[in-house]
Amino acid sequence: MAMASALIGGMSLTAQVTPHGWRGPERTGIYPETGLLKEWPAEGPQQLWETLEIGKGYSSPVIVDDKLYITGMTEDGTQELFFAFTLDGKMLYKTAYGRPWQDSYPETRTTPAIDNGKAYVISGSGDIACINTADGKILWSVKGGEVFQRKHGLWGTSECPLVFDNKMIYTPSGDQTTMVALDKNTGEVIWKSESNGDQGAYTSPLLIEYKGKRQIIGINAARIFGVDPESGKIQWSFSDFNGMGNFPRIMPNTPIFEDGKIFYSAGYDIGAYMLQLNDNLDGVTKVWENHAMDTHHGGYVKIGGTLYGSGWINNNNGNWCAVDWATGETKYEEAWTGGRGKGSIVSADGMLYCYDERRGTVALVRPTTEKFDIVSQFRITKGEGPHWAHPVLNNGVLYIRHGSALMAFKVK
Repeated sequence: MAMASALIGGMSLTAQVTPHGWRGPERTGIYPETGLLKEWPAEGPQQLWETLEIGKGYSSPVIVDDKLYITGMTEDGTQELFFAFTLDGKMLYKTAYGRPWQDSYPETRTTPAIDNGKAYVISGSGDIACINTADGKILWSVKGGEVFQRKHGLWGTSECPLVFDNKMIYTPSGDQTTMVALDKNTGEVIWKSESNGDQGAYTSPLLIEYKGKRQIIGINAARIFGVDPESGKIQWSFSDFNGMGNFPRIMPNTPIFEDGKIFYSAGYDIGAYMLQLNDNLDGVTKVWENHAMDTHHGGYVKIGGTLYGSGWINNNNGNWCAVDWATGETKYEEAWTGGRGKGSIVSADGMLYCYDERRGTVALVRPTTEKFDIVSQFRITKGEGPHWAHPVLNNGVLYIRHGSALMAFKVK
């Protein structure tokens, strides 16, 4: 069982979670790297290697010890694949584990969770698998979409597994249940929450700890909710989004939690919301809302007292924003010039790493509250489709995925 220590609830606590998966060790987009370059050469950082063999997808790589793991799909689009690579880009194996989503944007989305020599993945059709990372053999699998009668949105399932204690979490939504916990060693059901009647979102849930208690923060198409991780009981639900935007069924980003506060943002004019969790974890109140940071699906990060990310103007464009964590005040809202738009964001060593989804530009940005302060930038030219994969940093290397291409750059 991997152990990760985090500053949660205003004090340092140790939570039993896997640190290897979606958006870094705490699902916050913050990577614990140090000594990284504060400026890149004009042509960009040194490229160490690339592979064009991972199949189409939007998922990000996960690095554990001396291996890199990532998901993609077969060329004919009939199976999602789990890959293992060496850290110099040599493929070790690939394993078919589940059926992709078969409609609009079928590319693989699930970033694997790696825990104690096992990988956990969820396909676009809701197939769940546990894979031995040593040899790629499937240890167990469940057709979760059918078994739990998922109620999906326009783009199927897009969830990265949450793994902690002896549990793996999946959010099928629908009329049978909202969230389920499977035994991570066997795939057997540990608990099923009650149904809240909503259909699925595209969000990877978050395990938090506050006032000595733990809770899973999950999201459906039209609500955020809290689940007791031991029983599966839904303890609260929030759906007071003003107008719910043009498309009320698109909720893709993992929340940020700190000191009892839950931040969430979604695109399509839904906006950004700060919620205060009750001390006994049975309800929330809205603290503020902001409609500049209307993040589509690129995530956001918190550095100091400021949130950073991009907003949504339309599916092709959006500005980059800084918002005050305490008050919701917009510090800046600026376009990324040169035909670039919104995108994904992560942070390491006190800098922002922004990846424009339109043109594939990657930027190193200072986290100021005055302006979108780009220090260096370069463009990704390999791969295909929108640049939707989130960047990853590990051991001084920046990993960027674009469709079937994965590239590694030296940034230390």
